Amino acid sequence: MKPAALSGISFVMPVLNEEKYLKAAVESIFSQFDALDNGEFGQIEVILALGPSVDKTDAVAAELASRLPVKIVANPTGKTAAGLNLAIEASHSDVIVRVDAHSELSPEYAAKAFELLQTTGAANVGGVMRAEGTNAFSNAVAFGYGSRFGLGGGTFHVGGTAGPSDSVYLGVFRRSVLGEVGGFDEQIIRGQDWELNLRIREAGHVVWFDPSLVVGYRPRSSWRALAKQFFDTGFWRAAITRKNFARANLRYFAPPVMVVGTLGGLVASIATGSLIGVIPSAFYLGFVALAAVSAKNLDLRSRLNLLVVLPTMHFAWGIGFIVGMFG
Repeated sequence: MKPAALSGISFVMPVLNEEKYLKAAVESIFSQFDALDNGEFGQIEVILALGPSVDKTDAVAAELASRLPVKIVANPTGKTAAGLNLAIEASHSDVIVRVDAHSELSPEYAAKAFELLQTTGAANVGGVMRAEGTNAFSNAVAFGYGSRFGLGGGTFHVGGTAGPSDSVYLGVFRRSVLGEVGGFDEQIIRGQDWELNLRIREAGHVVWFDPSLVVGYRPRSSWRALAKQFFDTGFWRAAITRKNFARANLRYFAPPVMVVGTLGGLVASIATGSLIGVIPSAFYLGFVALAAVSAKNLDLRSRLNLLVVLPTMHFAWGIGFIVGMFG
């Protein structure tokens, strides 16, 4: 049966401690309006779900709402999934565009996504997360996101061919399908997009990837923030994997295997006095060095930062996964 025609677009964004990025993220939403302002899309609305920030995020949101048609709803828990559900509940359109406060939508993103929902019949469409740094450290993080040396080559990080996919970055959804599957799981702190897309696919719907849908992303700019982000991501990926083990991608297990192999080998070498256990660590360090040498589009400082950034990504994610799987 052909899906029902769609009308209206609601942009929903959970926000917590985002004073640095919120203005650019919201303004990127309104830059979509030139492509949408021809009457065929119906109602267009922007809804921010504000968590209990401890920085100046609320002031930035208030300033934006004073000059732009932005609706603000309270998200007392500050959790991403809860904020998304609250913003969706406050919306009225058939199409829900998820936006992250660290992201900036490319021109005509929403118009293209709206068309793809119509032409493919998919329940959710999305594209590429294009990480863009602002200093040497975050440039290295951006490289890690978009390289097979970093996150292992997921399509929404490195690109690919348009078609059905396990998951996509952020997502542009049919409201009816979100209601059918129960929205975002508020018990999941990170990785809720993958888990939601799993339920969408299990309900018989299609999740569609298209590389023409590009979202700019501002990565973490400090070591501590990066380490926390990747530990938390690995932890919650493990929690989701435990519940859906048969659906897990093998690349999820590469970081924890690397952690066990390198650290276990070092412990064995110390205990036995043999250098054989150093081989996994030497191999890994060679891998990181190769990545730094191969990053031709980065300046020297950013390449040097890769020597810290890539191990932080891999070890924090891997340790988080182990803790989440067995903790």
